[in-house]
Amino acid sequence: MTLNDIMFYLFAGSILTFSLLTVTSRRILRSAVYLLFVLVSTAGIYFMLNYNFLAAVQLTVYAGGIIVLIIFSILLTSHVSEKAVVAPVRQQIFSALAVAAGAILTILTIVKFVFTPTTSPAVDANVTNVGRALVSYNRDGFALPFEVISILLLAAMVGAIVLAKKEKHLVPSNEPNTNPENPSKS
Repeated sequence: MTLNDIMFYLFAGSILTFSLLTVTSRRILRSAVYLLFVLVSTAGIYFMLNYNFLAAVQLTVYAGGIIVLIIFSILLTSHVSEKAVVAPVRQQIFSALAVAAGAILTILTIVKFVFTPTTSPAVDANVTNVGRALVSYNRDGFALPFEVISILLLAAMVGAIVLAKKEKHLVPSNEPNTNPENPSKS
């Protein structure tokens, strides 16, 4: 077993472990930190594959920017010691079935896809060519996946806003208002 094999299994094991911890932890801030470890390990795999640009983007955009945004959102909308609500058993079962169906569909798609090497000459992977490929609609363009990812991020942002909104606990009318900012209601 070579060093590359050991590193791959180390990164893959940490991705699996921290992914499970991310979705099973009841503490929201810990989940965000576990997600950080998942994203850093993914960047490690990209570095092993010599996809240095993609690894740098993974570290700066996702592990850097997105995780900081998530942590700020958590700290601004909830208490650090707050625990997530446990879903009812029925919802847990349906979620597990949806995850299993998605995993089976993904695995079947990967197994049935015929991977063929490209016949086009090797493209220089500089920033200009990557930028052009991201917005190109041609055969080798990535405009559609780029837009799909933007819609996915928009959906994640809307979901985060919905989760962040909390119900306000109303003070019953027979209890005095202890709000020092608005003494007129006391």
